[in-house]
Amino acid sequence: MTHALLRIKPSVEAPAATAINPERVLSGAPKEIIENLFTNTKENFFCGVWSSTEGKWTLNYTEDEFCYLIKGKAILTDAQGVAEEIIEGDAFVIPAGYQGTWETIGEAQKFYAIYEEA
Repeated sequence: MTHALLRIKPSVEAPAATAINPERVLSGAPKEIIENLFTNTKENFFCGVWSSTEGKWTLNYTEDEFCYLIKGKAILTDAQGVAEEIIEGDAFVIPAGYQGTWETIGEAQKFYAIYEEA
C-alpha cells in the first residue's frame, strides 16, 4: 500500500451525470456527478468532488460531511426551516442526523470529505 500524498481536484473528464433519486426531488430535475477519489482501508472515510445541476431535494444525513463549495451557489434548509445560503468559497459541515433540503441554484461543485461511523 502506498502512503503518498493524494491531490483532490475535479477531473477534466468527469463521469456522466446521473439523476438524483426522484423520490427525494422537490423541484427541477437535478443531476449529480460524484467523483469519489479516496476511500480509506476501513471504508468509512471518503473524499472527492461532487457537482449538481439546478434543483431541490431532501437530505437525511447518517454521516458527517465537510464541504468546500468551489463553484456556484446552494441553499441548505434544515428541518426547522432555517435556511443557509452557501456560495463559492464557503466551507461548512453537515453533521450526521441533519435533515432538510439542498437546493442548487444554477450549477454547484464542492470538495467533500465524509466520515461514517462503523
